[in-house]
Amino acid sequence: MRIYDGSPRQNYEEVLRSIGAFLDQRGMREIMVVEAPDGFIVLGLIVDTAATGAWSENMGQQVKETFTFLDDDIARFMEEGHARRDNQQRAVTWGQAGYYEQAFRVVGRYVDEQKPRDIFFFEQDGAFVLRLLMSTQTGSRHVIAEFTRDEIEEMIAQAQDFRGQKTKPQPGA
Repeated sequence: MRIYDGSPRQNYEEVLRSIGAFLDQRGMREIMVVEAPDGFIVLGLIVDTAATGAWSENMGQQVKETFTFLDDDIARFMEEGHARRDNQQRAVTWGQAGYYEQAFRVVGRYVDEQKPRDIFFFEQDGAFVLRLLMSTQTGSRHVIAEFTRDEIEEMIAQAQDFRGQKTKPQPGA
C-alpha cells in the first residue's frame, strides 16, 4: 500500500500475495498485472464451464477476465489473508496456499528489494516477465527481469527456508 499519495507502493510481497490468493480461488491462469495509480488491473484466463451443455465434448471454454483492484480492495484481501493464516481452523479449511499466492509472494519480495515506482508483469507457461519503473539520478527508466517456472519454484522453496518453516531431514532418513 502507499503510505502517502504519490509515494512508491510499500510491501509488494503482501500486496501481490493477496492478489495471488484471489487468483487461486478463481482458478485463473496466464496472468497479467498492471499497477495503476489507485490499485492494480489484473487480466487472466479462466475455464468457463457454464457455457457448455451437458452433452458437450469439451470441459469448458477459456475466457479472459479482467479485474480492477483498488487500494481498499487490496487492504481487505490482505486483512482476510492475515486472518486466514492466523486462525488455524480457517487454515485447515482453506488448505495450503495455492500456486499464485506463493509465486506472487516471491515475485513481490524480489520487487520490494528493487524498490520500483511502478510495476507491470505477465505470466506465460509459468514464467514471469517483469517491467519495473525505477527512479535514477537522471530520471526514470524501465528494468526488465524474467523468471522461469523452475526459478519461481526454487524461489518458493527458498522462501520456506527463509521463514524457517521447512522441516529439516531427520538423521537416518
